[in-house]
Amino acid sequence: MENLKSFDIRTVLPETLKNIEDVVIDTNLSVEERMRAFVKQIKNPYCFRCGKLVVQVEYKESGKSINECLKEYIESQLS
Repeated sequence: MENLKSFDIRTVLPETLKNIEDVVIDTNLSVEERMRAFVKQIKNPYCFRCGKLVVQVEYKESGKSINECLKEYIESQLS
């Protein structure tokens, strides 16, 4: 997995990336099995496409979750 992090997004050819819109996950699977299914389908969880947009993701083992960050952002926009 470490080698999947090492890339320059400016040099990535979008057509070589998997589209997250094509990923289908069985919600009846355990969390661990869903994570495996996601990685198996997306190939690189650090760089993929969402439609025509290239997405680069960085994961942290600690700190705020994406849900917490999005909640804070939305609340700040409503204030």
